[in-house]
Amino acid sequence: MAAPMELSCWGGDWGLPSLHPESLTVMAYAKFSGAPLIVNTINNSWRATKGNLPVLVSEDIVISQPAKILNFLRKQKYNADYDLSAKQGADTLAYIALLEEKLLPALLHTFWIEAENYCSVTKPWFASKIAFPLSLYLPGKMSREALNRILLTKGGPPLYSLTEVEAQIYRDAKECLNLLSKRLGTSQFFFGDTPTTLDAFVFGFLAPIYKVCFPRVQLQEHLKQLPNLCRFCDDILTCYFRLTVSGHSPAGQDTADANLQKLTQLVNKESNLIEKMDDNLRKSPQHPPRKLTTLKLAAGGEESSPMSRLSP
Repeated sequence: MAAPMELSCWGGDWGLPSLHPESLTVMAYAKFSGAPLIVNTINNSWRATKGNLPVLVSEDIVISQPAKILNFLRKQKYNADYDLSAKQGADTLAYIALLEEKLLPALLHTFWIEAENYCSVTKPWFASKIAFPLSLYLPGKMSREALNRILLTKGGPPLYSLTEVEAQIYRDAKECLNLLSKRLGTSQFFFGDTPTTLDAFVFGFLAPIYKVCFPRVQLQEHLKQLPNLCRFCDDILTCYFRLTVSGHSPAGQDTADANLQKLTQLVNKESNLIEKMDDNLRKSPQHPPRKLTTLKLAAGGEESSPMSRLSP
């Protein structure tokens, strides 16, 4: 019997199984290849100390980084690229390199550098998944690492200022999205009817941009103008993660419906109780309203004050 394989990764929200692109890539590939992973999402755990997720553990083997994890799964005979030709394999490597060069910097900027997005969404969400006091430190560390990664690849001549870097990375990202949209066309996946490694990487990069509700959404707005890429993400969520476009699983929807039914019954009971209380009040004896005491005026025509009446 094969040793169980456990994947530790960041959890999800906004209808996604994970908000973390690298975690999402590995989770998607495991679904495509049929790899029986036991997924453990980080939730207030000290295991997130270094932030180097996802991590795959199989017996005494510990592997991090998506490319290494996917290679390990292929060696275990879970290969989503089995039917690809040599040219398609080369195309896969080329497009993954394109994603990392053109799209990843804008994705990192959207999550970790854009101040409004970071302060209102990214930082509080990731901090909520990390144990105190690391929750005060690790999001900032991840933000600094994202900035260093962007500047390392995009901060050289002729782009010296951060404003110039930001403008360039978003131009590159939009160009990358256009190329992906053109390559996908009307196909369900990038190499036909079966998802592969390239589909896992594209999904991991696109789904967080597509689904997370940020206040600053220029990259999301461009993505939503490319309906075939949006349909691509929705199809994978629906078919492989059993999530609807709204982000609820069928079981989750049943639970929501049951809760709504219980809430409706409770409201009806409360309404009936209020009606009975109103009936009882109407049937109870009515007392005449109390009349306010009129203060008599003193001889001088001034109102007699309580203090003057108490005076000796």
